[in-house]
This record gives sequence, C-alpha cells and structure tokens, in this order.
Amino acid sequence: MILASIGSLYQRAIEDTGREPEFLFLVSFLLSFGFIRTSAHLIRAQVRWWPGNVEVGGTHIHHLVWGILLLLIFGYVGAVMDPPSPWHEIAIILFGVGAGLTLDEFALWLNLRDVYWEKEGRRSIDAVIVVAALSGLAVVGFGAWVEVADTVERGVFAIVGSAGLIGVIIALINAAKEKWWTALATLFIWPVGVVGAVRLAKPTSLWAHHLYGEGKRERARARFAKKEKRKGSSDRAALEAKGP
Repeated sequence: MILASIGSLYQRAIEDTGREPEFLFLVSFLLSFGFIRTSAHLIRAQVRWWPGNVEVGGTHIHHLVWGILLLLIFGYVGAVMDPPSPWHEIAIILFGVGAGLTLDEFALWLNLRDVYWEKEGRRSIDAVIVVAALSGLAVVGFGAWVEVADTVERGVFAIVGSAGLIGVIIALINAAKEKWWTALATLFIWPVGVVGAVRLAKPTSLWAHHLYGEGKRERARARFAKKEKRKGSSDRAALEAKGP
C-alpha cells in the first residue's frame, strides 16, 4: 500500500507535470555526490574492506576524470542522439552521476591543484549546493513559485487593507473626540492615534456627549480645564518674555 501511494504521488507530482528529467537528474546527482564523498572519507580513513584510489601507471586518477567522461558521453547521447524511453531516462541518470563526480572536485579544476582536504576544498561543496538548489527549483517548477508569490501578494494586500481600515477607524474615533490634529496624522501613520483613541475625549465632543456618563464627563472637564489653564499660563509667560 505504501509503495502504491508513493508510485501514485510520483506519477501525479513528477510524471504528469513533465518534470521527470529534472527529478532524475537531481536524485542521481545527489546520490552520486553522497557516494563519492563517503568513498573519499573511507579511503582517507584507510578502511580495509573499502577499495582504494584508482591508479594507472602510478598516477592517481581522480573521480573528476570519470565524471567528465560521463558528462561528455551522455551529454552527447541526450542532446544529439535523443534516444527513446527508457534509454533517454538512463542517459539523464548517468549524466547526473557524472555531474556529481565532477562537481565533488570543483575546487580541483578551479585551483588546478588537489585541494580536496584543504580549506579551498570547501568550494566543491558550495558548488554542489548551488547546483542542487537550482535543480530543486527546476523540479518544483516555476509555476509553483508563481503561486507562492501570488499567495504572498494576497496576504500583503490583506494586511495593508486591514491596517488601512484600522487607521480609518482610529482616525474617526479621534475626530469624534475632537482631537483633530491627531485624527489627521492617524490617516497617514495609524499607530499615532492609538493613544488619543484610548484617552478621555473633550467634554464638548460627540463622543463624550453620547458615550460618557455624567461622572466621566466631569473627569473630562477637569482634565481639559487643567490643560487649558497650563496653556494659558504658558502663553502669558511667552508674552511677558517678549516685553512691551
């Protein structure tokens, strides 16, 4: 049942969408890289049961060489000969194997010397990550990313629209409390009006008239009377400072 489900998913997500070549390349590329990188570690650790390096006449043959040969042969087969199925899929798989073997030693053909276990060898892994990421994007498909972008766009518009509606409501509350300048600023930067919306309204405002009881209106009168008194004192002090 599990195998049948996996097969059905593969057919719907990969075969029916025409992404089987990209998928086969990505899987064979990653498996090839994983195998040869593991092999290199086993050889370096001198594991007895694992075969060692390939040498011809005392010369070490890097797996880069086998990778290049696979790329040349099966790149030609796939591009020029274009064999029918299943040979076309086999050519893609072996092309992916060649890419994995070759890019595992990317640092070697970049630096023209064996830096596999040195600091510069990290560039091989970086190259594999880049190719794997691009291949993964190809498998997922451009349409999927367009759908994601559309979803994000709709989400952003929803958030902006909600924020705009909240700003208008807060501005109306401030206007109903006769806080005109705050209401105007809230239309552009709505968080500005939050404080004004929760604080007491002016006692002469529509908000106070319709929503406040007598006790709360009295508190509003006392608060704004103190505010007007402080403002009047400040104005007198400014006039006295100017002199006659």
